[in-house]
Amino acid sequence: MIRGCLTGIYENDVAGAVGTLTLDGGDVKLQASITDATLATGPSLNGLSLSVIKPASFVIDYNLPKKDVKFQFMNSVRVMERPLHMTYTHWKNENRTALDGTLMIDQAHKVSANYVLDSGNCKLRYSYNPDGLTTVEPSYDFGSNAWDLSVTRMVHANDVVSASYQSSSKVLGFDWRRITSSNGSFKVSATMNLDEPSKIPTLTAESTLNF
Repeated sequence: MIRGCLTGIYENDVAGAVGTLTLDGGDVKLQASITDATLATGPSLNGLSLSVIKPASFVIDYNLPKKDVKFQFMNSVRVMERPLHMTYTHWKNENRTALDGTLMIDQAHKVSANYVLDSGNCKLRYSYNPDGLTTVEPSYDFGSNAWDLSVTRMVHANDVVSASYQSSSKVLGFDWRRITSSNGSFKVSATMNLDEPSKIPTLTAESTLNF
């Protein structure tokens, strides 16, 4: 089965697009992805990547313009009868490796960590979802000594609103996302830099079509 996804992005009168085409061959999927850089100046190989995916097991991405390969491996174990999901990611050209882990304490609580090897950069995130509708996620970046906070709320069956704040950049953000049907969705976002005197928000609209 072949599945496609095309997202149109509109930001301050600038339009772009992101697209994926996935061939589902059973356990392993083949995927081709393009970014808005590919469509902005006409068809080209800029922003084109090819992927081999086995869900919950591994992802291998090849970026054609950069001739770079990214390896990602996933695994899950149980720690004190609680699931721990781990992800290992390596970028070949950058010679950079990252480790991600998420510990599910219970249905309402989980803790996530991201660590980049040889950098000392570690990010810790706590997620609290008491009712299945509202999620509060504070996080702390030990590398930059900065904290972030996001709050997400499912308003109706198809509507999700969220707010976020990044202390390092002092950017305040708001999102509203609606799943119109099984074939598509759209999202409207607004971001504001509180350090700027004008404090004029940047508006972004995205419309996604699945086929």
